[in-house]
Amino acid sequence: MKPDLFHEFDPVSSKQWKQKIQADLKGADYNETLLWKTNEGITVKPFYHRDEYDTLPLKPVKKIFHSCQQVFVDDASIADKLAKDALARGANSILFEADKPFDIDDLKSSLAVPSLAEIHFKLNFLSGEFLSELIGKTAGKKVFLNVDPLGNLANTGNWFHDMTKDHQVLESILHSADKSVSVLAVNVSGYQNAGANSIQQIAYALSHANEYLNFIEDKRIPVGLINFQFSVGGNYFFEIAKLQAFSHLWDLLKVEYGMGAEAHLFVQPSLRNKTLYDFNVNMLRTTTECMSAILGGADTISNTSYDTHLQKKDEFGERIARNQLLIISEESYFKEAVDAASGSYYIETLAKQMADKALELFKDIERSGGFLKQLTEG
Repeated sequence: MKPDLFHEFDPVSSKQWKQKIQADLKGADYNETLLWKTNEGITVKPFYHRDEYDTLPLKPVKKIFHSCQQVFVDDASIADKLAKDALARGANSILFEADKPFDIDDLKSSLAVPSLAEIHFKLNFLSGEFLSELIGKTAGKKVFLNVDPLGNLANTGNWFHDMTKDHQVLESILHSADKSVSVLAVNVSGYQNAGANSIQQIAYALSHANEYLNFIEDKRIPVGLINFQFSVGGNYFFEIAKLQAFSHLWDLLKVEYGMGAEAHLFVQPSLRNKTLYDFNVNMLRTTTECMSAILGGADTISNTSYDTHLQKKDEFGERIARNQLLIISEESYFKEAVDAASGSYYIETLAKQMADKALELFKDIERSGGFLKQLTEG
């Protein structure tokens, strides 16, 4: 065992560090030279010290995440082959996206693969009959239906049908689904890709979800897992802190309702910062964004192909995206690291500041009538 060398060095206080820095600045103003304020209103310091450490009671971050491959369902038999191939090449989660109903039996080959840990559906329509069929034919599997009428309203300006019918379908599916099925989703990615900063994303996610919690409470519907779909950008440490701050605030919110609704974090790289002009750079961006997602506590990560803005999906781009996650997990040993960001004064201080500011914004939204009222009034 290596000897403990810490006692060989005298402890240095925050005050001593600041005095040393000020001496090295040779008269330059410490605050003006080394402090900077982000667009979230957070002041970033040149160093963080335990003397000034103010943190959240964060839960340990899980070291296991699922690698998800997105497959578009136009021809279900082709989608089945693509999903099966992705599972054979390292993915262990599949997201099937569709614009119209399809025959779920055509996906039976990929759904039977033993390594398939979870199945996600992204349906750009709302059909109670089709959702019921999905539930029946995926019985016993971990399924995410990702029903989010409010997300559709926020992204398109329209309900799937109208507010009343959308909520009727939602209520019916919530009542009929068993515990292995996650019905509800909250699409936070739309806010990030539209330009919302980290604090706004957290607050909007909470307020968006709060509309569903109010609906569930009024109808007395039991609910288990809610899928929160986040996008992460290139601000590495802030994105880690964003996910941590959200998880903390969600735990507070569900306690207020007396519910056991756990948050499942489904995370993708942002589309907002990807370039057409030197698209190989996108590989670097998505790599660090996936790292932020892992360290922030993502349950499922769906990487984005580096050339997604340039052309239709192809096998090469999707293979690179899968392999990025495999390299991070297996060769960089992220799967072995337990809560690697824990104890970082910088990250945990950021998470505390984000949580405080996001909670205030969330309260402002609720005082003004709630998410739906604010959304419809612009």
